[in-house]
Amino acid sequence: MTPPPIPLIRTAGTHAEVGREIGSATAETVRRFAALPYDADLVRRYRAVTVEHLPWVVEELDGAAEGAGVDPLAVFAASIEELAPAEAPAGCSDLLVTGDLTANGHLLVAHNNDLYAEDEEDLVALEWRVPGEPVVFTLGNGPWLSVGWNDAGLSVTGNELSPNDERVGIPRLVQMRDVLTRRTLAEAVEAVLHPARASSYNWVVAHATDGALNVEGSATQAGIDEPAPDGFLAHTNHYAWADMQGFESSAYLTNSCQRLERARELARGAPFTVETLRAALADHENAPDSICQHDEGPKPVKTVFWCVADVTAGEITYGRGNPCDSEAQVYRF
Repeated sequence: MTPPPIPLIRTAGTHAEVGREIGSATAETVRRFAALPYDADLVRRYRAVTVEHLPWVVEELDGAAEGAGVDPLAVFAASIEELAPAEAPAGCSDLLVTGDLTANGHLLVAHNNDLYAEDEEDLVALEWRVPGEPVVFTLGNGPWLSVGWNDAGLSVTGNELSPNDERVGIPRLVQMRDVLTRRTLAEAVEAVLHPARASSYNWVVAHATDGALNVEGSATQAGIDEPAPDGFLAHTNHYAWADMQGFESSAYLTNSCQRLERARELARGAPFTVETLRAALADHENAPDSICQHDEGPKPVKTVFWCVADVTAGEITYGRGNPCDSEAQVYRF
């Protein structure tokens, strides 16, 4: 059965106000995540660093806690992926194409987001309107963002990694909100590489006029590269840069490596459109270690949402569940 559409919630106001609106609208999700156990003293250390550098993000999270009627420290604890159990799922596949690889010369970014099957029920699309900042559109669970775009032309997707140098600092999940307020590619990369970061994702950062970069990071180091000369870029959930492989601690390398190899094979399908990139995201080669992941195999994870962004046009096509069986939704700036 095709899953239902992802609800869109439009918010506007100060950081605290949009946080309260989101917390109220997603209260069940916020309460469920806030009910998980945590080390209060350790969470306060992460929070103190974040308040020092990104106080406005903490205001939003505190607003979400208020809107949902839960303890703000518990909501912040749920924002620290660095403290999640080691067996927590880490799955995403990204493909980026530009130039002659696309039918219209636009910059296109495709992303599958893989989590536990039950996380699919909490998905929400959010529109953020804060005075003085770009309008932002995101997909994720409650106030926690997985991917996003803004009306300054920025696209931010990417892949969870397992760096072995994590430390107390600004949680990578919290950084996502900061990166999405930036107006240029250079500003976004600067935010990604904040010196007080606790760890890092692999960030696929693209811009309608500035181009695209892939930032494979850890808490203390990063490797940055551009799309290949033919305009293609792919990444999954392991360190691909030779200089970054010493930071690897993932137990799921086979799954990630097979998805990356298959994504690179799919580059031969050019020229790409939004529709053919969605078809690439729906690829089942090498199942259960396929780009379109279903709830099977030793790792109980599936693709809970997919998206293909025409970054040049400012248009995002997305849907709940697997891209092979999903209702397409469209957001336009």
